[in-house]
Amino acid sequence: MVAATQPEINFGTGGWRAIIAEGFTKLNVQRVAQALADLIHEENVSDKPIVLGYDRRFLSDAFTWWVAEVLAANELHVHLIDTPAPTPMIMWTVRNLGCAYGVALTASHNPAIYNGMKIFTAGGRDAEVAVTDKIQTKARALGPDEIKTVDPVAATEAGLITTATTMNDYIDSIMEVIDTDAIRKAGLRIILDPMFGVSRTCLQTILLTARCDLHTIHDRRDPLFGGRMPSPAFDTVHALQRAVIDSQAALGIATDGDADRLGIVDDTGAFLHPNEILVLLYSYLLEDKGWEGPCVRNLATTHLLDRVAKAHGQECIEVPVGFKWVSAAMAEHDAIIGGESSGGLTVRGHIAGKDGIYAGSLLVEMVAKKGKPLSQIYADLIAQYGKLEMVEANLSFTIDLKEKLMQQVFTDKDLPTFKEEIDHVSFLDGCKIYFKNDGWVVIRFSGTEPLLRVFAEMPTKEAAQEIVDTVADYYHLG
Repeated sequence: MVAATQPEINFGTGGWRAIIAEGFTKLNVQRVAQALADLIHEENVSDKPIVLGYDRRFLSDAFTWWVAEVLAANELHVHLIDTPAPTPMIMWTVRNLGCAYGVALTASHNPAIYNGMKIFTAGGRDAEVAVTDKIQTKARALGPDEIKTVDPVAATEAGLITTATTMNDYIDSIMEVIDTDAIRKAGLRIILDPMFGVSRTCLQTILLTARCDLHTIHDRRDPLFGGRMPSPAFDTVHALQRAVIDSQAALGIATDGDADRLGIVDDTGAFLHPNEILVLLYSYLLEDKGWEGPCVRNLATTHLLDRVAKAHGQECIEVPVGFKWVSAAMAEHDAIIGGESSGGLTVRGHIAGKDGIYAGSLLVEMVAKKGKPLSQIYADLIAQYGKLEMVEANLSFTIDLKEKLMQQVFTDKDLPTFKEEIDHVSFLDGCKIYFKNDGWVVIRFSGTEPLLRVFAEMPTKEAAQEIVDTVADYYHLG
């Protein structure tokens, strides 16, 4: 059995992530790989290949080969993508090859000291909690002597490990559904910021093929991500904003470390929140492309989507945080778009997961076909549906306070007193308080860090900030 000092493996909403050399070690990664192999054999799906891919993080390629060694030793056929790849491309490959499972070695948008593993199931979907719970339980119980490994060269020669790339096929799958003719005619100047991640090869190829005047920044490999979080947010895209303004570009596109999320800068240099991107694309699919269907959002994503849905006789389905819930609801309700305020979205007919490459391409199509600056397109949207403002805060606490805070919020239901009248409260995932003025606030714990995440949306930014401050003051967090 595993020694008591062995760091635990904890799967959250976005897979398992841990600090490199602390929890994310060769041993722990191979424990997860062995647990996955055991589960595959239990489920009698060992006849199907397993897709492995990795991003540009420190040691991601080495960790991927260490996973391959274990899977091959368990007589499983591994399809290893032999170049740093976007997570959505890995998911697409799982679906395209008819695999039962796939794995991406990535910590997505987490700081550079982290790495991680995302598990995908049939169809290229994020693994459900029931699956990751089984893998987590099995992995924790494994000791070093219970892990099977094989020499990777011998496994490759034996045909158990196949190295290849599916990049061209993935790119083609997007270009088949994007109106590249409209983009060609528009002649848009675009700035792309991969944030030192993996979107450059795919998104750059799509936009150049569509004859965009494309300029790319931060495209080299830097495992430290330039000293910033590899997440396209308001405080990480300043260089992109300057580049858009200096070159008078139509828009700027930034993607996170593994390219499943995106951030957008409009023609004025203003950063568009992921909420705004979701609403723009949902409206575009309904009004310009003539699609019909509901949308799906997690409980910390803008209710402006609800207004758009209602105006078109549709509904907006609310789900817990974690894209697996978005994907499941998309399939259940035949929704045309689903997403979350952190920058991930998916569109019907594509993969059942986040894809910053596809979303960025679709947004370029929207600007090209509407023939207006992005800033004007958004202004028109707000004039039609009104505006809601969101404020987000990550409130840190010491580990010893977590149990006390959880008791206070979720057991005792000891909540702050707000100026706004409360309509109802939900504890579906964390705590969400709905106000009667069309506003709301979510209080929930991070699955990977000692943070209390607070999201508030109100008619004005000042009102939303006041809600967040009320929560922080009440629980004595800053």
